[in-house]
Parts: sequence; C-alpha cells; structure tokens
Amino acid sequence: MSTEGTWSDDAELAAALALDAADEGGLTGDEAADAVPPAPVLAVVGRPNVGKSTLVNRLLGRREAVVQDISGVTRDRVAYDAQWNGRRFTLVDTGGWEPDAEGLRASIAAQAELAMATADAIMLVVDAQVGATATEEAVARVLRRSDRPVLLVATKVDDDRLTSDTAALWSLGLGEPRVVSGLHGRGSGDLLDAILQVLPETPRDLIGVQAGGPRRVALVGKPNVGKSSLLNRVTGEERSVVDSVAGTTVDPVDSLVELDGQIWRFVDTAGLRKRVRQASGMEYYASLRTKSAIEAAEVAVVLVDASEPLAEQDQRVITMVEESGRALVLVFNKWDLVDEERRLAMRRELERDLVRVTWAERVNVSALTGRAVAKLAPALRTALESWDRRIPTGLLNGWLSDVISATPPPVRGGKQPKVLFATQAQARPPTFVLFTTGFLEPAYRRFIERRLREDFDFTGSPIRISVRVRERRRRQ
Repeated sequence: MSTEGTWSDDAELAAALALDAADEGGLTGDEAADAVPPAPVLAVVGRPNVGKSTLVNRLLGRREAVVQDISGVTRDRVAYDAQWNGRRFTLVDTGGWEPDAEGLRASIAAQAELAMATADAIMLVVDAQVGATATEEAVARVLRRSDRPVLLVATKVDDDRLTSDTAALWSLGLGEPRVVSGLHGRGSGDLLDAILQVLPETPRDLIGVQAGGPRRVALVGKPNVGKSSLLNRVTGEERSVVDSVAGTTVDPVDSLVELDGQIWRFVDTAGLRKRVRQASGMEYYASLRTKSAIEAAEVAVVLVDASEPLAEQDQRVITMVEESGRALVLVFNKWDLVDEERRLAMRRELERDLVRVTWAERVNVSALTGRAVAKLAPALRTALESWDRRIPTGLLNGWLSDVISATPPPVRGGKQPKVLFATQAQARPPTFVLFTTGFLEPAYRRFIERRLREDFDFTGSPIRISVRVRERRRRQ
C-alpha cells in the first residue's frame, strides 16, 4: 500500500529527521502494551431472551453485545471489560440456559455452565414481566449449591407497576432480587455497586501472562470454515459453540490460550457473509464487531476452507485485514479433506487470486484432527516479528542508495526523480516515507516494497510506503 503527498521546504524534512532520531531510541507508547493485572469475572446467566445482553450493554455503558428481539442471539461465552468507581472487572455474557436443551441449544447451555464454573460471581437475570419459571427454579437449585456469590436480578422493570411483583422472586432462595431496566437504565447504578461488593479484588484463578500482555489474535473468515473448531482445538476445551449450521458464532469470543509455551489472546469472530453496509439486523452488528475485533488485534488469522474453491468472501476478508494494517496468517483448514487433485487446483487459485498477499504466512491444518496445529504459534511469531520490525535510518538510507544505483526510478516528463531521504515513520505496520523530487511510478514503489521484503524479511506483515514529493518553489 502506498500514498502520495508533497513537502514544501527543508524544514519539513528536518522535522522528519528529528522525529526519526528520537523514535530510534525505542518503541513508542502505542507499540508497547502495558501489563494489566487480571480482573475478577462476573458471569451473566439466565434463560433465553430475558434481556441479558441488553443489561450487559447497560452495565458496560456502551453497545457491545449483539441484541435483537429474538431468542438465541448470544451463543458463546463473550467477555467484556467493564469498570465502575475505579475498579475493573470482566462481564461474561452467555447464551440462554435451559436444563433439558438438545442440539445447538444444549451446546449453548454448556457454555453458560462453563462460564459459571470459571467465574468469581454469578448474576442470574430473570424477566420480571414473566416471573420465575420452571427453568429459573432449576437454575436456582444449581446456584444454591455453588460456592460462588450469586446476584438475582429482575430486569425489564421499566416502571413502578412491576416492582411489587418482583417480591415473588424471593422464593428462588437467592436473596433479594435487584430491580433494573436494561433498556432505560433504571437501577443500573445500584446494581453495579452490588456487583463490586460480591466480586473479589482479584480473580480466583490467575493465568500467568508474559510481560507486556498477551499478543492479540483475531480468528476471521467466512461462515463455517472452522474458526470455532480451531479455537476449541488450541484451547483444549469447548470454548466456542460449534455446529454444522453456518453463522453459529455471533459475538466475538475472547480466550486466553497457552500455545507453544506462550499466552495468546484469541478472539473468535462471526463469519462474514456480506459487506458491512449490505448486512442487516443481527448480521450487521456481528459484522461491525468482527471489523472492530480485527482493528483491536495485532495479527489476524484468516481461515479458508481448503476443501472448497477460494470464494469471494475469502477475498473480502483478506482485503479487510490487509487494509487494517494487521499482520496476517492464512490458515487453510479442513486439510484432511484435500486430495491431490484439490492441491493442484489450490496452487492455481493461490497464484491467481492471492498474488497480492504472497507475503502472508501460510499454514495447512485440520482443526478436526489437530493436524499441524502446532505450526500455528511459530507462524504467528514470525508475522508479529515482521509487524514490529524497525529499520535504523542509516541502514535504510544506505540500502536504498544501493538499490537506486542499481535500478534508478523511471524517467517521468523528461526528468528522473531523485529520492533524497527515507525514514521508517512507524512500525505496526512498517510504514516508510520517501522524500523525493518527483513522482514515483506505482510499479517502482512495488519494486521498493519487494526489495524491502527480500532484504529485511517482512514475512507476514503488510508494508506501507508513502511518497512525499517536494513542491516546486515559485520564482519571486
């Protein structure tokens, strides 16, 4: 990727030199993540469509969880960072919990049970307009035996008329029901105070995290390529709901994963079917969250179904990652279904359709059998090392002088442009600025990018090149 601009005088060039000299002393604050201590976890549970995600958004103070007026929108355990009165904690939104569920609903219920087992406190949400059902009574029996603190919350109490009806919820044996309205915010401040009272200062189970925090990895791809299956394989548990129906994952699912001796933060995302502007309803918000997950990540793992021809959705997802400037690893999943004929067809597809991302790391895996999953961590490290790489200014300009001497820029308008100076403006992704006396042809910029990759090894990372052309001084 390259851009074009102008610079008017030597002062701007001097400023660039000064910034570059200061920057070479080390990474900037944006490039070094501060280690953040782990926060206690509150699991939000309840039967389907009682308003858990609406309440989660209210407590967060922002629209994070996907909300739609149908049951079963939330399916996985989805963690969100929350803060109240200067204290941090993690809210885990879950799918509807039904004791006798079958099929996909049983998997969703299992995720809710796992969330409760790993939480520091549990919040049971009941629809005050419906009251306690047989499902809530069954849930309450389980929670009364739990060693975790439990908050009982009656939601959808939008006016005083329903307040007296919530007294019947005392029969669940979980203490005083907290009255709130997730839609209007009524009682949310008091509920947040109560949450801080039951949560410990630090979580029960601390996961060792390396200095600087875990690297952030987004799992993206079209629906049903095996993103959730791969996340479950690397975590060693049923972290995401997996079903043969495409579109099972709606919210980004956040997991700390130990892979090859290192802790990573993996985010499983919804499969992208359409462009964000063309999607609607639940799919629209899921697409927005997938886009946000990519932008919040450092490296994106794009999963492609190796058993099928490369689709337009695959190309679109790869383009989204490339434009975001994130490191990229292409994972060809379902390799156990690939025969020799399909391998030959894939080779042609890669040469034809992925020529613009030949720099990306590639791994052939099978999430189902575990084939070559161990190769994922080395590929992530290679891509991130390239993404973080910074070339000293002296080395860069010496290298560029040799390259230009061997292959000068093409003549344009009867004059040959000169490259006066080059600097790496930033890493993550590596961004280079060339100060020139004239326009550089796109083909020559691609040549510079190719040589940068060959000589400095930027495997797995996009490179951005910006050309600043000196303006002609007007005669007085």
